[in-house]
Amino acid sequence: MVNPWLAMETGADPVEHTRTVRRAHAAFLTDGTVAPPVRQVVADSWRRSADARAAADGAAPIDLDGAALGAYRDGHPLARAMPVFRELLGSFAQDGAHLLAVCDPQGRLLWVEGHRGVRRSAERMNFVVGARWDERHAGTNAPGTALAADHAVQIFAAEHYNRRVQRWTCAAAPLHDPRTGRLLGAVDITGGDHLASPHSLALVQATARAAEAHLASGTAELGVFLSALGRDEALLVVDGQRLRLGRRHSEIMVLLARHPDGLTGDQLSVLLYGEREMRPVTLRAELSRLRHLVGTLLHSRPYRLSRPVETDLCAVEDAVDAGEVRTAVGAYRGPLLPLSEAPGVQRLRAALEDRLRRTLLATRDPGLLREWSRTPWGEDDLEVWEALVEALPARSPARSAPMATADRLRAAYGLPGASSRPVHAPAAARVATFTQPPPP
Repeated sequence: MVNPWLAMETGADPVEHTRTVRRAHAAFLTDGTVAPPVRQVVADSWRRSADARAAADGAAPIDLDGAALGAYRDGHPLARAMPVFRELLGSFAQDGAHLLAVCDPQGRLLWVEGHRGVRRSAERMNFVVGARWDERHAGTNAPGTALAADHAVQIFAAEHYNRRVQRWTCAAAPLHDPRTGRLLGAVDITGGDHLASPHSLALVQATARAAEAHLASGTAELGVFLSALGRDEALLVVDGQRLRLGRRHSEIMVLLARHPDGLTGDQLSVLLYGEREMRPVTLRAELSRLRHLVGTLLHSRPYRLSRPVETDLCAVEDAVDAGEVRTAVGAYRGPLLPLSEAPGVQRLRAALEDRLRRTLLATRDPGLLREWSRTPWGEDDLEVWEALVEALPARSPARSAPMATADRLRAAYGLPGASSRPVHAPAAARVATFTQPPPP
């Protein structure tokens, strides 16, 4: 069976493959169609890149530098894993004229190490520390696509969305917190066409697993953690074991985690289905299937969870309560179960987003406002763009881009005036639809 995460089958001609994929890439940029031999994972990534209006030419933006980069990097959980990365990939990168790179969940490169000449060449496309290499800002590339798909992947030459990157080949694997299952970032190896082999993909996968084991050795893994922000299907981690839940089970787990004292069948039914007439057997069947997955974690009469469950929802709320706005924004991975129509989930989702936004707007911190505006849920948030304009110095050239965006959004929402004075936009003008696919 062909491995869809590998760039080429063994024995394939890399020159001919590059030529064919480059023609397919040109056709996609022209009319949006994708045909074989483009892999499905690459086609999906091209579409996400196009939807995000990623540049097909140009350099990735620098998101962090100077003291802010140093402080952020020193405090990042993956800093503890750097000895593992260097031991397993450092000499491979140095001796083979490759680069070792490690990024955070937003695709910001925190470490780029390896062959000096290759580093200088990569600097011309801003493959440097502090640059943003997620798909939204750099298009299809191994670290960005590994983050989007939450899977190790190889990206070969013309498979890159950005033409400036098409001379490179890379392989990357995502990394997760062994205790909570939270995505921490990705490890990447970048170089020439000779990286398009099963060996490089297996190497980054093994390195990622070794780094996660190293992180686990310094933490207690016992506990129950539920991640549901920015995901249509929640991730449940029980004592270090990861379980991806279906959409209805995700809703049930979020609601039960929110009500530790338990819910009656009628209460849970209203939170899940609203006022619709639902037969009790429907809910009982869902709970029976969920119990088959989670075992004794789910109790009944009333329905409740038998152990304390930490959630990423509560992590954001706790950070807001503590006045740690930067931590809260960093922990917010997107709307709670964004496609859920369960009334109880919708209320939780709206309350969290509104509370976090109001706290963010009150800070008037340009860095945090800019970070929010670069997300799928913040890119059409008029109030944030106008707050960013006001937060920047009056004569700063950095004001022009957010001011133009604010004016465009005001026109799109049918609001009068220019962006020189903030107004409270209607709810429809504040809320962007979250379309990024959840990691597996």
